[in-house]
Amino acid sequence: MAQTFDVCIRGAGVVGRTLALLLARERMRVALVAPPAGTQPAAADVRAYALNAASRALLESVRGWPDAQHATAVLQMQVQADQDGMVRFDAAQQGCDALTWIVDVPALEARLADAVRFQPLVEQVTEPVAAPLTVVCEGRASSTRVEFGVEFDVTPYAQHAIATRLACERPHGQVARQWFAPDGSILAFLPLDGAQGNSVAVVWSVPQEQAAHWLQAGEEDFTQRLREISRDNLGALRQTAPRASWPLQQARARHWCGALPGRGGMSWALAGDAAHNVHPLAGQGLNLGLGDARTLARVLHERAAWRGVGDLRVLRSYERERKAALLPMGMAMDGLQQLFTRREGALAALRNWGMKGFEHSGPLKAWVARRAMGTD
Repeated sequence: MAQTFDVCIRGAGVVGRTLALLLARERMRVALVAPPAGTQPAAADVRAYALNAASRALLESVRGWPDAQHATAVLQMQVQADQDGMVRFDAAQQGCDALTWIVDVPALEARLADAVRFQPLVEQVTEPVAAPLTVVCEGRASSTRVEFGVEFDVTPYAQHAIATRLACERPHGQVARQWFAPDGSILAFLPLDGAQGNSVAVVWSVPQEQAAHWLQAGEEDFTQRLREISRDNLGALRQTAPRASWPLQQARARHWCGALPGRGGMSWALAGDAAHNVHPLAGQGLNLGLGDARTLARVLHERAAWRGVGDLRVLRSYERERKAALLPMGMAMDGLQQLFTRREGALAALRNWGMKGFEHSGPLKAWVARRAMGTD
């Protein structure tokens, strides 16, 4: 007899696997669509995610949180403008153990893959299967979103992200650092390898006309430029991983759920980057995606007993809640990106003045910190 499923999840990344584990905990049978082992090239993954307290609690609840070596607690954040403006956040001042955690992507994915293997209600499949609900977690370039005819409104930024890893002369001290450079680029050093580490994950958002140059530049020129932008904060730098790059954009699907055409009673929903993209300057992308998974699992759990998992009224409540949560974050990231990539002298003075004012704003700064940490 053919296996029947309650939910089919297309996409076995962090959001897809986390959602599968959450739904299995609700006694739903889940088909998780992933490519067969060995069909994708084993390229080095240089990404790292900044995950807040809410995301950590969610991943711990499904046994998906990696060990301390691969999840470095951030005790301070320092954001430096292109002149003398600076904002600092401190975990001790916020009364918490960490502002966020910098999590190594391969380690996180491996831990979630292990959790999925030991969950009997989740079956990994290589092709989509019929189910009352299909959840699309395939990322920003989702082919299923296109297949379902969902309009995806994209606002491209004139920037590309360049990511890599560095070994630094001085230890990072569990501080996440970010610099807004006069040329409009934004550089972040994210601490790796635990409390005593001296490695950082790099996310450098550069004007698109510079991207090809810095991807191909020699290591000495590349690291020297990063050392200049970072104001020699961590001393000499050595590249320890390949460079990767991708264009930056803000995007949102117009609809996050709907009925599957021609398949009575079957519905779809979007989650994670398949539903929305934001600029990486505040490191909130995966936190938002995991928020989608948490909310979708909750509304399915709370639905009336006579409503199925594909009930559109239930799915629309998920859509409304997540769109409302995304709106202020998307607007804030877009506004900051626009402000700090403009090079006019008057704007430079204004944004540096604004950062100095925000640094001493007291309750406003504390509220922003709590929102970013997922505790408010």
